[in-house]
Amino acid sequence: MQVTAFSTPASPEWRWRICDYAGEMVEESHGGFPTIAAAVATGMERLGQMNLDQVKDAYRSMAVRSQRAPTRPRQW
Repeated sequence: MQVTAFSTPASPEWRWRICDYAGEMVEESHGGFPTIAAAVATGMERLGQMNLDQVKDAYRSMAVRSQRAPTRPRQW
């Protein structure tokens, strides 16, 4: 995923946007920032939080799988 900063003539403050590698928007800031650097830095923090959430979700799903009763091998 990538973080970019943008502004528009109607709203000159900088905002961040997180897009996946297909170019689809994943999340966008609601508030504005005075500089490109501030917008990108805040967007990078949010991307880090999103990545941490994904790691936590993956860990939870692995923990649920490990708590299931093990299957016994078939006796042929």
